[in-house]
Amino acid sequence: MLLLSLIWGSSFTLIKLAIPSIPAFTMVAGRVTLAAGLLLLVAKAQGHALPGRGSVWAAFFVQGLLQSALPFTLISWGEAHITSGLAGVLNATPPMFVLAIALMTGRGRQAVSGRTMAGVGLGLAGVAITLGIDALSGIGTTAPLAQAAVLGASLCYALAPLWGQRFKTLPAIITAAGAMSCAAILMLPAAAILERPWTLAPPPAQAIAAVVALAVVCTAFAMVIYFRLIRTLGPLGTTSGSYLRAGFAVMLGTTLLGESFTWSALAGMTLILTGVITVTLPPRARHDGKPRS
Repeated sequence: MLLLSLIWGSSFTLIKLAIPSIPAFTMVAGRVTLAAGLLLLVAKAQGHALPGRGSVWAAFFVQGLLQSALPFTLISWGEAHITSGLAGVLNATPPMFVLAIALMTGRGRQAVSGRTMAGVGLGLAGVAITLGIDALSGIGTTAPLAQAAVLGASLCYALAPLWGQRFKTLPAIITAAGAMSCAAILMLPAAAILERPWTLAPPPAQAIAAVVALAVVCTAFAMVIYFRLIRTLGPLGTTSGSYLRAGFAVMLGTTLLGESFTWSALAGMTLILTGVITVTLPPRARHDGKPRS
């Protein structure tokens, strides 16, 4: 989860580099199409066969929409109107949605315990401290539609692991390849109809490199890790990585983009890590008093 959080934390910086010259639908279409092709090649090289049942592919379409096509587009469009830091804090809310869904419906593999709720609260407090009061003060005043779009992406990220549990019998590479292929099928016509990318000015090399990195590292490679985590940590444990993701986004902005780093950021990231550990730590085994063999 630490590696996945680092990878996805860097995606905010990469999106910010690409969005001025590559519009949202076109960027996401290129990202998911390249990722789908790479995942299909890897799956074939490993000797895996794609499922043949239509019901599985229908489920892949839902997964591709919830995990990739819709949230990627919402975040990319949102970052054209708000800062990446604000996008990061808004996109750190999937555990809140997962917790609410679990409380209302009882779905999910993990029981909602007092420790889990405390961990979620610690993580959210850490995000707020890391990004600072100034980032939070823009909520409701600066580009409210963009802020709502990023929150909508967080809701998608909360629903995606709940839906993705139905693929636990499939290899992670197959689930990732199938879902990403469906995301590409959804996004290619959307970009062609809405943005007509062939009419756009050629983007700079930096923007193209950012999209390639988003596709190969932040999507193809990351999705394989993601679907393995759904099986091992469950929905809430997996989405709790969004706190770490926000912390890494701030850290990368500090080191790569020259943004300021404060002691409050260090304190916030400590709270983030504590919250994630609290949420994902396995429950203590019960002892029956019998001596261990």
